[in-house]
Amino acid sequence: MLFCFDGSDGSREAMRAAVDLINRPVDAVVLTVWETVATRLALAGAFAAGNTTGGAELDTEEESFARSMAEEGALRAREHGYEASPMTRESFEGIPKAILETADDVSARLIVCGQRGRGVLRSTLLGSVSHTLASHTRRPILIAPERPEGDD
Repeated sequence: MLFCFDGSDGSREAMRAAVDLINRPVDAVVLTVWETVATRLALAGAFAAGNTTGGAELDTEEESFARSMAEEGALRAREHGYEASPMTRESFEGIPKAILETADDVSARLIVCGQRGRGVLRSTLLGSVSHTLASHTRRPILIAPERPEGDD
């Protein structure tokens, strides 16, 4: 099983949904994907004009944050009975592509991810990882919607 985990409520909810639906937990990889500042700008269609002072420092922080999120996610998965290991991956061509490549690399039988309620306009402008995964994967996928506040 491949858990996509970024520390958001949506990724936590997806993990809970998988636990509720799958009776016998299996081995799992908890993946957090990160991007450099330059990659984010390039994927957004922007280009860095002039000096990008501090970019390397921000990239190091982003990679460190991704590592801590993957470790937190693996800990949560182990608390739910999974034999989970953390994994980070730097994305060069978009987060969904990195997730799908990782799913192939680890031969994931199921991809689990959360869905953020961005709305139509924000999803159109920013893209939707869960929508892209569902549209391009050759593997089963569980997409769990984020619960509205106060909904238990």
